[in-house]
Amino acid sequence: MITLKDFQNIFFIGVAGTGMSALAQYLKGIGKNVSGSDRYFKPNEFNETKDKLEAEGIICFEQTGEGVTASTELVIVSTAIEDTVVEVQKAKQLNIPIIKRSELLALISQSKKTIAVGGTSGKSTTVAMLFEILDHAGLQPGLISGAGLTRLIKQNKIGNAQVGSGEWLIIEADESDGSIVQYKPEIGILLNVDKDHKDIDELINLFIQFKQNSKTFIVNADNKLAATLSLNKQLDFSFDENNNAGYCANNFKQDGFVISFNVKETTFTLHAPGKHNAENALAAIAAANFIGVDLNTCAEALQQYEGIYRRHQLIGIKDGITLIDDFAHNPAKCAASIRACQPVAAKLIAWFQPHGYAPTRFLRADYVKEIAAALRNEDEIWMSEIFYAGGTALKDISANDLINDLKALNKNAFFVEHRADFPDAVQSHLAPDCAVLLMGARDPGLEGFAKFVWEKIESYK
Repeated sequence: MITLKDFQNIFFIGVAGTGMSALAQYLKGIGKNVSGSDRYFKPNEFNETKDKLEAEGIICFEQTGEGVTASTELVIVSTAIEDTVVEVQKAKQLNIPIIKRSELLALISQSKKTIAVGGTSGKSTTVAMLFEILDHAGLQPGLISGAGLTRLIKQNKIGNAQVGSGEWLIIEADESDGSIVQYKPEIGILLNVDKDHKDIDELINLFIQFKQNSKTFIVNADNKLAATLSLNKQLDFSFDENNNAGYCANNFKQDGFVISFNVKETTFTLHAPGKHNAENALAAIAAANFIGVDLNTCAEALQQYEGIYRRHQLIGIKDGITLIDDFAHNPAKCAASIRACQPVAAKLIAWFQPHGYAPTRFLRADYVKEIAAALRNEDEIWMSEIFYAGGTALKDISANDLINDLKALNKNAFFVEHRADFPDAVQSHLAPDCAVLLMGARDPGLEGFAKFVWEKIESYK
């Protein structure tokens, strides 16, 4: 069995990805020689992720094969990297071991007491909140996440990794590629079980294994499927006292972007909209309190929580119009994101770009059902065409098919094929006391799109 001590020179293929960049930074932080390539690294073209990786001492290459050499001892790939990629071919020619991102994360997690956060929604946010609590408590935790913390991004970092000198490591455990079964954490957290990349039966089997691999297991008692996997109700969390969970929250309120609730007579206030974010916070509170952090310290930490990249990120406010950018991309997440933003304004205009033809086809009925149920009469849903990341795909579905399904349910639904046309198309629909919510994932151009939409809104008279 290989260990981290067996390798010093490590190369990442697809190093700009959120999961891969976190691992690359972590390995650099523990003294490894780290390099990597990415298809988004182009000659004479600025790339922010590349710039920040190089600032950490990680050597970056274009995806030409030159980065993999005879001195490379280990190559890391994500599930998105196909065997035809030139670095994979070169690594095989040189007999260099190749392992997946999840296998490396499993190796890293063995080196510390690990808290692994699982579930189909809210993992990155819960990881970030838990990191903030343990860090505020002086435990100096490690962090490997799928999204950058705003507080760390302000330090000109990617913000999704930190080595930490303490004994605890907080990681995001992904079910989409099945890798969640590889981790054997001190504490496993299950936030929810909703249809996403896989069927429910397949998800349940993965989470059962996750439970069996965890020394302590904490679940969301409000999620019907997650609740069936409870190991000890006194460790679980809920907003319903009838669930008899050990961590029961009550008196939930939302005022604009600010939420509040009480746990065991302690009041929590966070700048993170939506009840789903209160659930994420409650999960972090339960885990932190279990390892000895008192509730007042948890409350202090969460009051200072600044959020994470593209999770209800406030882009700007002008003339009563609020622009929010969010990572929501599966049916449950989209519905939760819509509901979280409704208290912000009288009218919500939600825009969504689905990603991948197969996932959109698989989740079509669920998108329509969940989004339709979340929309108020005055709200609108807009979609642009499905994001295509390349590779082989049967392009037999369009985002317009979902829009037509929503129109059939008498929802205010609109299709604008090219997202660059969205700001001008939506301009006449904007009004004072209106929020525009942008949703989507996987597409690295979405951050730039949010800035583009905001510039357009600012230009409107």
